[in-house]
Amino acid sequence: MKEVVRKKILEAVGKIYDGEVNSLNYTVEIPKKSENGDFATNIAFLLAKHLKKAPVRIAEDILENIDRSFFRHVEIAGGGFINFFIAYEEFYGFLEKILDDEANLVEKVNNPENVQVEFVSANPTGPLHIGHGRGAAFGDSLARILEAVGHNVHREYYINDAGNQMNKLGESIYARYMQIYDKNFAFPEDGYKGEYITKIALILQKKYGDTLLKKDEAIAVTLCKDEGKNYILEEIRSDLADFGVIFDEWFPEKRLYDKGKVEETLQYLKESGKIYELDSALWFKSTEFGDDKDRVLKKSDGELTYFASDIAYHKDKLERGFDKIIDVWGADHHGYVERMKGAIKALGAQENNLYIALVQMVSLVKSGEKMSMSTRAGEFVTLKWLIEEVGTDAARFFYLMRDINSQFEFDIDLAKSKTSDNPVYYVQYAHARVCSLFAKLEEKNMDVKLCKDLDRLVLKDEIEIIKKMYDFGNVVNQAAVNYQPHRIVYFLRKLAGLFHTYYYNHAIIVEDDLSLTNARMTLSQAVGIVVRFGLSLLGVKAVKRM
Repeated sequence: MKEVVRKKILEAVGKIYDGEVNSLNYTVEIPKKSENGDFATNIAFLLAKHLKKAPVRIAEDILENIDRSFFRHVEIAGGGFINFFIAYEEFYGFLEKILDDEANLVEKVNNPENVQVEFVSANPTGPLHIGHGRGAAFGDSLARILEAVGHNVHREYYINDAGNQMNKLGESIYARYMQIYDKNFAFPEDGYKGEYITKIALILQKKYGDTLLKKDEAIAVTLCKDEGKNYILEEIRSDLADFGVIFDEWFPEKRLYDKGKVEETLQYLKESGKIYELDSALWFKSTEFGDDKDRVLKKSDGELTYFASDIAYHKDKLERGFDKIIDVWGADHHGYVERMKGAIKALGAQENNLYIALVQMVSLVKSGEKMSMSTRAGEFVTLKWLIEEVGTDAARFFYLMRDINSQFEFDIDLAKSKTSDNPVYYVQYAHARVCSLFAKLEEKNMDVKLCKDLDRLVLKDEIEIIKKMYDFGNVVNQAAVNYQPHRIVYFLRKLAGLFHTYYYNHAIIVEDDLSLTNARMTLSQAVGIVVRFGLSLLGVKAVKRM
């Protein structure tokens, strides 16, 4: 709607001013008070200098030339501001469009891109914890939003199954296995101490009996590593599925080494002059791309670093034809951002081909106290526990309530409550309330005709609800452009609040006035459609009853 208003303004201004209008940096905004219109612009003030006229005179000229068919009223206020009141017919037409097809809520992009969203990608050394949950909710919701506006989205999980952390996993499981037979067997000082390690060891003991005792230790540790990785990955897959997250591809780091992709990438960078050798090690010239120092890709002993495989992985992404690569990382990887952006440019791509979203930490609060988390010590809260405690809907909604750039306290008690204080309950209840209205109509055997008698919708509360829903498409578009799913949450909470207030203040089913009931049920049905659509972008169900 704002873009239509902007277009009408530009058409009118074009008749009185032949300069570049967009360079004026004028605004078209929603006034804080509804009595000041649905939209307002300051363009007359910015044109005053160029036209050498008072802003109020310019505003009058604009009104003389503007197409009024879209507006029910246009006025000049504050010495030159122009207030626009949208025609009710425009609002009614919007309701008819979304009841005809909810796809009309969101406008598709003109140039859809192939987008890869890589998220979670937790090392398969332990269960997913609550920090991973926030990244999972964000990545999956972002993918849904990008798809909604027309992009082709590929969801990917990068499995870090190579390197020292996997060896440590194998050593930890092997030690617990050995302790079944010898309680004094030494456990690695920096091993993984969680109960899940003992559980995996017991599974291996049941599967292999005492045969691992007879194997060479290195061979037994490798077997423990492989079995442990497969077990943990299956648990991760299961937890994410319960969380509503399904990946198109699980990409193992090991594949890069098996196919020679890492060495191939090093050779490419060497030929393009982006790496050099010093002290028998290979270094990436990351300072040329804004990093504070150059980074090692291959150590002097020949061991490749994680950064080497990460560059190879992103080279593989580019070769697969993705126009946009979105990496969702934990905030503790912030120091990695500049070097990764530099690597993308070194690979011949543009820096804007890569977007890195850093997810800040989340902490749990239960009964007023914070719950601790330490993966290596085994003292952490798993995503599985959270799902069982509050449910997938509440968990996803709460994770998405705040911008990922801010740290977040997850209130368990609030998420479990069945009151309007609980934001996900509050929003879901708006949809359930719409469903209950239609159930009441059926009980009363009332033959309501939707999209009829819409001119009965003239109350301030009704127009405010329609205006809010009209803005939904813009909210989704901005959430997609800025990679901000929390915009959808803010919108839904506001819309739910408007609808609940309307429900309390006005009778929606008016038995002696079927015309009014037609109109108000149409409005209610539209609210239900928008809430359901919005919740689907968050991966949250729109329930029919609470």
